Amino acid sequence: MNSPSLTFRNGHRVTFVEEGADERGRYLRLEHVLPEAGRQAGPHWHPVLAERWTVRRGRLRFRIDGTEVAAEQGDSAEAAAGVVHEFWSEEPGTIIDHEIRPPLRHWEMFRLWQALDAAGKTTKGGVPRDPLALALLWDYQDGYLGGIPAGLQRAVFGSLARLARRLGYERRWLPPVHSRM
Repeated sequence: MNSPSLTFRNGHRVTFVEEGADERGRYLRLEHVLPEAGRQAGPHWHPVLAERWTVRRGRLRFRIDGTEVAAEQGDSAEAAAGVVHEFWSEEPGTIIDHEIRPPLRHWEMFRLWQALDAAGKTTKGGVPRDPLALALLWDYQDGYLGGIPAGLQRAVFGSLARLARRLGYERRWLPPVHSRM
């Protein structure tokens, strides 16, 4: 059976590849097809999860813990838990493998984001227009925006995410998954 894929209005496609565990713990593997050059993720960090990207085609530029790293076909870059990172695709049609350890809610985050995007509830840059939807997406990323104190984010976005849940945003925008396979 085909792996589930999510396609955003700008053509960015995220495909679920595999979820499992090995000697290093639980992981989630995704494939991203990035049809446009440009910013893919602004500065953010995750207290628990680490990410690794491997370029299969095209070119990416990362800023990881303040250091810029260029990656071309076959190159990889990693951001450990707690490290601020961001990245850009520099070539249309870039394809990357993305590994998240542990997965936490990363696949659900992409599902929520794509559902909001498909309904026209995001800006051209992919940011949810509704502050409650934005807060819920923030909660699903299991991390924090770079440059804004974590306590402030928890107070503001965390409160708004709780309100979004009480108002049924998860049921509206994140339908249950019956099976990935």
